[in-house]
Amino acid sequence: MRILVLDGNQNQAVACVRSLAKQGHTVLVGNTTSWSKAGWSRYCSDSFQYPSPQDGDRMASYLIDMVRKEPGTLVLPMSDASNLVLSLNRDALQQAGARLVLPAHDDLLRAADKEYTTKLAESMGIEVPESWLVTNPAKARELAASVKFPVVLKPRSSEEQSSQGSTRTTGRPRYAQSSSEFLSAYDEMSQRCSEIIVQEFIEGSGVGYFALMCHGDLRAEFAHHRIRDVHPTGSGSAVRVSVAPEPKIRDAAIAILRKLNWHGVAMVEFRQRPDGQPVFLEVNGRFWNSLPLACYAGADFPAMLAKIAEHGDVEPSMDYRKGVRCRWVVGDFRHLVEVWRGAPQGYPGKFPGKLRTLLDVLTPVPGTYHDNFMLTDPLPELGDWLSLFQRALQSGSKEKVHAQGRYSHP
Repeated sequence: MRILVLDGNQNQAVACVRSLAKQGHTVLVGNTTSWSKAGWSRYCSDSFQYPSPQDGDRMASYLIDMVRKEPGTLVLPMSDASNLVLSLNRDALQQAGARLVLPAHDDLLRAADKEYTTKLAESMGIEVPESWLVTNPAKARELAASVKFPVVLKPRSSEEQSSQGSTRTTGRPRYAQSSSEFLSAYDEMSQRCSEIIVQEFIEGSGVGYFALMCHGDLRAEFAHHRIRDVHPTGSGSAVRVSVAPEPKIRDAAIAILRKLNWHGVAMVEFRQRPDGQPVFLEVNGRFWNSLPLACYAGADFPAMLAKIAEHGDVEPSMDYRKGVRCRWVVGDFRHLVEVWRGAPQGYPGKFPGKLRTLLDVLTPVPGTYHDNFMLTDPLPELGDWLSLFQRALQSGSKEKVHAQGRYSHP
């Protein structure tokens, strides 16, 4: 089967290319830039550049033209933005001959809505953080004066769509331990998203349950223990080890996905309190960044999803190796940088120590797999570092332009 893997600079794209090519599929990798780390893999048959999801209509038209060349092509998005564009344009894509493994569009939107999923989980007896929706500055000021701190402010959804069909990424959460920090975080976030969820801060560690569903029925599962996160505040695992799913987390996650009638892959994220109690946070309805570990451990989600696309279903497979350790080297470097920068403003949780982190990052652990590096396929690792440096240069240029704008006078 011909497969188009989008968002080629994501770790999950590299894992998908390797997995699917080994299954005998012809895999093409796309990205919004002229190159990508997954596109540099020896398992990639060809690469292509498509318009940004911010211009969803142009992106969809480009993919429709590609699919028409070979009907029956499976299109796999790796990001929320691409997921949304494909879902919005699914009828035209499928008429052109595309295969998609996505839930119904309304179910996808419900899963992406943090307010909806929080209320859904609460209605099912699953513990959730106390939450408030903020849609305007007046509500923000009112809440800042009355809420019990500390709190987390997060976009209601990771992608927002305008009435013209364009999308924008809403960015990362912020933290606040006082009303002034609350209002400062709100002012910054309101420039990049229209609705903000405010939640009580849950002390503990991030935990995820990963699943492949076929029209609401479980087909594969996976869980890992996070050793180090890219962001020390608790997101984006840099080093992790495969473990058996914890029963409480597994039961809660499957119940939520069944209620959403989920079709395809998803990650259900929780915060686990020090006493072991899981608290639901959100659903991510796409392949996750730490997918390489699942594939190394034998939970081959890309291969199983391709079988669903081709045959309509797949035999359930819940077995995988436990104790497999995997590291994202660039992510671990980013973790180290963030630790040495110090905790972000308003962050109330425990933050790693600098020297301890430096020692941990520099100490090799025998038997560890790597998200992007393989002796037989080394170029994705090189591409990962080049992508990091490219983003750093672009970020520096933007900050310089902003600074010039602040300090120049007419």
